[in-house]
This record gives sequence, C-alpha cells and structure tokens, in this order.
Amino acid sequence: MVNEEEFNELEKNLPQEEAEIAPLDESAEPVVDAADSSSNEESTDTKEEEATEKDDERDWFVIHCYSGYENKVRHNLEQRIETMGMKDMIYDVVIPTQEEIEVKEGKRRSIERHVFPGYVLVKMILTEESWYVVRNTPGVTGFVGMGNDPTPLRPEEVAHILKRMEAEAPHVKVTFKQGERVRIIDGPFNDFRGTVDEIDMEHAKVTVMVNFFGRETPVELDFLQVEKS
Repeated sequence: MVNEEEFNELEKNLPQEEAEIAPLDESAEPVVDAADSSSNEESTDTKEEEATEKDDERDWFVIHCYSGYENKVRHNLEQRIETMGMKDMIYDVVIPTQEEIEVKEGKRRSIERHVFPGYVLVKMILTEESWYVVRNTPGVTGFVGMGNDPTPLRPEEVAHILKRMEAEAPHVKVTFKQGERVRIIDGPFNDFRGTVDEIDMEHAKVTVMVNFFGRETPVELDFLQVEKS
C-alpha cells in the first residue's frame, strides 16, 4: 500500500498536462500576406502602364503609292502584317474615301472617291522592323516625311480626316463650272437649258440663268437637278 509520502512523490514525477489547443474558427477570414497582395497590385499596375506606353507610341503615318493602286497596296500590306506577325506593331491601314454622287446622262450613281489619291494612312509603332515591312510592301513608294524619317500626322489632322470620312451626307460631284451651258433634269424647269451663273459649294446649290418668256431668269437649283449640257 502506498503511503501518503510516496503518493506525493509520485504526483510530482507525473508529466504536466499539455496546454489545451483552441479549436479552429472556420468562420474567420484568411490572413493575406501583405507582401503577396502588394506584389499582385504592382504586377497589375505594371501591365496597365505597359499598355498605356504602347498606346502612346502609336502614330498615324502617310505612305505614297501610285494613284489608282491604293486598294492594292492596302491588300498587300494587310497580307504582310498577317504573314509576318506584325499585328502588335501595325494596327490599321486606311484609305481616306468619301461617298460621292455623280450625275451623268440624267442618271445618278454613287461612287467612292479617294480623298487623297496616291496616299494611304497606316497606324503603327515606328521601329526599324515595322518600317521595313511597310516600306517594302509592293506598290509603296515611300513614307511622307523629311528624308528617310517618316513624319507622323498630328492628332488634329487625323481627327479631321476621319470626320470627313464619316460625314453622313454624300458629296455631290460637280461636272459643270461657271459660264457653262447646263440642262435641268428635275423640277418645274425640267429639260430647260441655261447658263451657270453661280455655284454655292457650301449649300450644294447652283444658280442657272434660264430664258423664260423671252427674258433671262435666275433659277436656284440643287446640284442633282442639273447636268452638263
């Protein structure tokens, strides 16, 4: 039988109970490492800055070609951009055009007129490589600029050209000039002939002097109501 003295001694030698571990609270939000969060933010910021810098490097340039070969040059250049993997350097190829209505032999027809015959616009980041791709495209005779240095268009010049292309009202091609004989093909004076007295390009109006009851009478007409006699 163990006496009291031995029991006390035995109790002293027993190992101490380990500290109780609190259960894990599953509802608590995970702790995010501040360093990792900062790194992700910096990475996103860097990508945005790189994209912005790339946008800032894009400019519109003008290239020469033979008049009448603008569409062929655009086709050739777009093919080279595709096959040579230059989509991230050369972004757009544009031929400035404007819809035009022409009156000929009493018939109206809509045609697409080149605003700047012999020129094509290219939006690109200018490097030796991109310059080489554009310059050596069949049909291209050179860049617009001083010597061998292409000169980019100013933003206001680009805005003016694009606005002109997007104009809703088609341009009317005038085939007559002041002092010429014309025939009226529409309206109450249909089939009358007269002489052009004044041309108002801003409002697309023409004043024709018509012999009416033995006297010259000015008649104001739209461009589309008149054709060269």
